[in-house]
Amino acid sequence: MQGFARWIMQSTPRAVGVALLGSLVPWLFWLSAAISALVTLRRGFGPASPVVLAAAVPAGWWWMQGDAIPLASILLVTVMAIILRERFRWGETLLAGAIVVAVLIQIGVFAPPDASQLIEEVRAQAPEIDELLRQYASQGVPVERLARLMISAVTGLMVMLAATACLALARSWQAVLYNPGGFREEFHRFRLSRLELAGVVLMTAVGLLGALPGAVLMAWVPLLVAGIALVHGVVGVKSMRGFWLVGFYALLLTTWPTLVIVLLLALIDTFADFRTRLIGSQR
Repeated sequence: MQGFARWIMQSTPRAVGVALLGSLVPWLFWLSAAISALVTLRRGFGPASPVVLAAAVPAGWWWMQGDAIPLASILLVTVMAIILRERFRWGETLLAGAIVVAVLIQIGVFAPPDASQLIEEVRAQAPEIDELLRQYASQGVPVERLARLMISAVTGLMVMLAATACLALARSWQAVLYNPGGFREEFHRFRLSRLELAGVVLMTAVGLLGALPGAVLMAWVPLLVAGIALVHGVVGVKSMRGFWLVGFYALLLTTWPTLVIVLLLALIDTFADFRTRLIGSQR
């Protein structure tokens, strides 16, 4: 990938062409998003705007076909790349991205136009969800509105996670080309500051008090990324083998308790700074 990234950065037309082709092919939008973020991180939004536009135009066509994820991911990762370039703080970048996605969820950007048909299909294929919606309906809850909000929230979460992953990929490419080892050091030491954690808590509180489930769901993404960075940092400090990370991701993707533990550890790490303590204990 190093050679590929270097080839792209040698010429703006190359970056434009690859971003355009990647966005045209289904499920290759992440490549266009990563390229847009890489050029933005390195050169700024002005010089990167032709690349972002080339990636966004085909993605806009997919949006018109009912798939909002490609275009939303490309635009979101570009915004996050601008913030990261200016502020050099992952916490602020992730929190800003979470706020943007929460707003998009609330205004219905991710709500599918054929929500009613999709809801009926889900109810027919998942009896437990059908039973849950029946219970809500018996309590006077507008089921269709609730289901649309759930679909929007899940789509928004996918967009946020995709944009975060693409930004991390672009940052790693940037480090490989211009600052070898920089991304590893940056990510391994990342933790939320107390002010950033306060922003997460405030966003969660606003979501709970204002009945904004999208805000509650998005608020914990920065904490999740901080928890993942903590695990990577500990593995790096202890010089542990890579299979520990493989096991960690397997547990994270398959078990809810692991997810909760990671969130709690990231929260505590804001105050305890486990990695600094580990480094100090090894001296």
